[in-house]
Amino acid sequence: MKRKLQFIYAFLILTGVTIFNSNTNSQVVMVTDSVTMGPGYANEIYYSMSDGIVSSHPRNSWDIAVRSRIMSSSILTNDGTGVILYTYPKADTSGWAILDTTGYKSWKAMYNDPDDWENGAFSRNAAGGLDFGWGIYNTSNHYITGDSLYIIQLRDGSLRKLWMQLKKAGEDMVYFRYANIDGSDEHAITLDCNYYTAKDFIGYSLLTNEVVDYQPDISKWDIVFTKYMSVQQGETGIDTVYPVTGILNNEEVYSEKFIHVPADFVSYNPYGWDSTRSSIGYDWKSFTGSGYAITDSVAYFVKTKAGDVYKLVFTKFAGSSSGKIIFKKGRVAGVGSENKTSDSGIRVYPNPVKDEINLWFNEPLPGNATISLNDLTGKNIDQKNIPGNGTKYSINVSEITPGLYLLKVSSEKSTFLKKVIISR
Repeated sequence: MKRKLQFIYAFLILTGVTIFNSNTNSQVVMVTDSVTMGPGYANEIYYSMSDGIVSSHPRNSWDIAVRSRIMSSSILTNDGTGVILYTYPKADTSGWAILDTTGYKSWKAMYNDPDDWENGAFSRNAAGGLDFGWGIYNTSNHYITGDSLYIIQLRDGSLRKLWMQLKKAGEDMVYFRYANIDGSDEHAITLDCNYYTAKDFIGYSLLTNEVVDYQPDISKWDIVFTKYMSVQQGETGIDTVYPVTGILNNEEVYSEKFIHVPADFVSYNPYGWDSTRSSIGYDWKSFTGSGYAITDSVAYFVKTKAGDVYKLVFTKFAGSSSGKIIFKKGRVAGVGSENKTSDSGIRVYPNPVKDEINLWFNEPLPGNATISLNDLTGKNIDQKNIPGNGTKYSINVSEITPGLYLLKVSSEKSTFLKKVIISR
């Protein structure tokens, strides 16, 4: 749907029809900037649209990362460095002492969801409701108790067995164990996320047995230049997975893509923000056989957490020799300016919720929309059609099984996703 809309935008622009005119100031000053990830994309670069590079950190320094939030179940793997996660299929946690890895490469490999920070590799087996994939949520004490064992291939290709044992959500404490496959060199780790509340994720190296504080303050950056695994869902249920170098958005940083647009194009759509973390992604470039070409006449618009809107146009990609990316950016609209865009954010409350979810939109929806509640496998649990031009809606969830769900709001021009926890 997203790609289809991009072609519609392009068609209307080429035929002279202006459908989005939230900013008509064509005098946006575009400045050239660049980041250099290093040979082989050795570093990932955290970047602020207003302030430039915030920090650079070696990608190859951690294996797993826990989201340092009280009500989150997300655990990432460093899949862009070759870390691969396999669920152990031959026993539950009672089989920790002895694991048989025969044929492990035929087991389904699990990677992070490219579109959602909350859906890390460890959540890929989530069955919905109280099942978060790696563990089961207890609504009484807000603990997630690990019920699965894993084989994890680390950055150097070696294997470890791993058991994510417990997350005490209210205390923001995570407990896990790992060891060599034969049981030697075992470690029992207590990770206190309270020390890292300014960060979104805190990493851990299973090679060096240490915490890796690799992210800057979550409020300081908008996008990160990095290498990650693209996961394309196949119609037969078999995913296509391959490494890519591109850009991931910070949470609550949105973007839009327009194709076949002139150089002075600034008429972005105030209702068209894409909330997925890979909405900029990697396909602004293509490999020619001897180098990389930048896709012609493509413009991105990035809406920061503060509400400022920046235009972003890529001009050069050097590839793995230096990892240098050159681009132009310009501030199109800002908070408090006469060109400020309509804030398309959604407030969901309470969260966790017991009986009724309330939604508040900063601006009325531009037409009829659908609110749906899905479990983490994508199964639709409840759905409600709502009329446009409203700002407040609610959904009764009193009869839905407690657990973690994805709340999706879809209109003709945009889609927004929010994680919600039903708890009683």
